[in-house]
Amino acid sequence: MVRIAAEIEGEDAMQYLLMCCFDEKRWEEIAEPQRENIMYAYRDLEQDLIKSGRYRAGGKLGPISTATTVRLKNGKPAITDGPFAETKEQLGGYHLVECRDLDEAIAIAMRIPTLPVGGTIEVRPVEDTTRV
Repeated sequence: MVRIAAEIEGEDAMQYLLMCCFDEKRWEEIAEPQRENIMYAYRDLEQDLIKSGRYRAGGKLGPISTATTVRLKNGKPAITDGPFAETKEQLGGYHLVECRDLDEAIAIAMRIPTLPVGGTIEVRPVEDTTRV
C-alpha cells in the first residue's frame, strides 16, 4: 500500500474511497500486453493524483482465491476461505482520494483504467469517525 500525506491547501476536502471491481475471469481473458498497459495507466493515474495532492492511499488486492472471510455465527468465529459474497465482480483494488466534492471524486473514478474494459468503480465518502 502506498500512503501519501500531501495537503490540499485552503480547501474544504473530503475523502472518498474508489473501489475498483472487476470479474477476475474476464481479467485473465484480456491479452497480457493490454493488461500491462492498464497497469501502467494505473501507475500514471496514481502519479498524477499524488502530484495534485489528491492521493491518500491505494493498493491492488490479491486474487479472491487468497481471501479469508471472518464472521460471527451464534457468537463464535466462523472463518472461511474465499470472498465475503458470491458476486460476478470482485474488489480488485482501491484508491483513497481527497476531493472537494463527489463530482470531483466521480471525475477521478472516470479515469480509472479498468473502466473502459468492463470494470466498475464504486465511489463512497469516508466518514470522519473521530467526531463521534
